[in-house]
Amino acid sequence: MMRRALKPFWIALALVFLFEAWLWRHLTALIHFVINLFPLQPLKARLAALVAGLSPYATLPVFIIPFVLLLPLKFLEVYFLVRHRWIAAVLVLVLAKLLGLGVTAFIFDVTKPKLLQLAWFRWLYELMLVWLAKAHALVDPFKQQIRDWTAASKQRVLAWLSPDNPGRSGGFLRRLAWLRRRLRPHQPAE
Repeated sequence: MMRRALKPFWIALALVFLFEAWLWRHLTALIHFVINLFPLQPLKARLAALVAGLSPYATLPVFIIPFVLLLPLKFLEVYFLVRHRWIAAVLVLVLAKLLGLGVTAFIFDVTKPKLLQLAWFRWLYELMLVWLAKAHALVDPFKQQIRDWTAASKQRVLAWLSPDNPGRSGGFLRRLAWLRRRLRPHQPAE
């Protein structure tokens, strides 16, 4: 009984987790695109050289720095929420999320090999991968049901709109197609 009652909560949590993973995956690609637009490749090379000389524990602050640098945006978001400036709060939230995930993806790309040398970090990383797989297992059947329902609905609408459908009253679309053919400029035969 309790498991059934908590299922919507777990599905909602899985959706949030999958959304975060989707953002991470797509923002990583976007960050790589931005890096290629601007001369940030030397910055990445310098950061990689810096990280290569650090121990795994010394690499951890390099990974945490983006969270600390984005903290003022979180405070600004709370300020707007307290002042009931909802649009500004949402804009700051979206900006902080995109910027945070993008920068974190960029830095994680550089620091990942060193951080995975830490046993507890590797355990957390593998745990996230397990949770991601479980979230997919929980949400994918619903996504498939939505795809099936959408495809079936599309087929029903297309069948109903078909000029050969005898169930349609009046034949409005059939007459409209006839009118379009009549009004189309005549193409001379070659």
